[in-house]
Amino acid sequence: MSSKVGLFFGTFNPIHIGHLALANYIIENSDLDELWMVVTPHNPHKKKKTLLDDYQRLHMVHLATDDYMKIKASNIEFGLPQPSYTVNTLAHLSEKYPEKAFTIIMGEDNLKSFTKWKNYEVILEDYAIMVYPRVSAGEVDATLLNHPHVTTIDAPIIEISSTMIRDGIAAGKDLRYFMHHKVQEYVEEMHFYKNAK
Repeated sequence: MSSKVGLFFGTFNPIHIGHLALANYIIENSDLDELWMVVTPHNPHKKKKTLLDDYQRLHMVHLATDDYMKIKASNIEFGLPQPSYTVNTLAHLSEKYPEKAFTIIMGEDNLKSFTKWKNYEVILEDYAIMVYPRVSAGEVDATLLNHPHVTTIDAPIIEISSTMIRDGIAAGKDLRYFMHHKVQEYVEEMHFYKNAK
């Protein structure tokens, strides 16, 4: 019997309590067996120069999740062509782990722009999509919301952004409770985001 794996993609620059609370809620309130936090080396919609090194961001995800068996850090996209496209990552994962059934986890705001994704029809046809609410989503296409492969999960809305954390640190603010304590200690130790703009 195949195990169900949720894929939560992100640059995690840095990973924060919003990401973790959402992942925690989803894994405990769905039929997923595990959830992989997939660290994206280069999101096509984000400028690469604003990102910390790939392995530093992966390390922070490990620090935040290593003591929770159902949530794992994944570097699966590190060896794939850049920029990362979800359809390519999914094809690679399905080939590498044929015994696993993959579900993409995305916010309503991503579902709203989903038809702009590369080969979105293939993703919709071959994979399950789990959608969590976002304040900023606006109207989402009802055809997508009602698609048999799309399910919604009533997760709490946590409006915390990595940008806010980076900007706060650059401004000299103490944002320790916005990150897992091990992540916060690592960010402090490495002097990350001190000059982020």
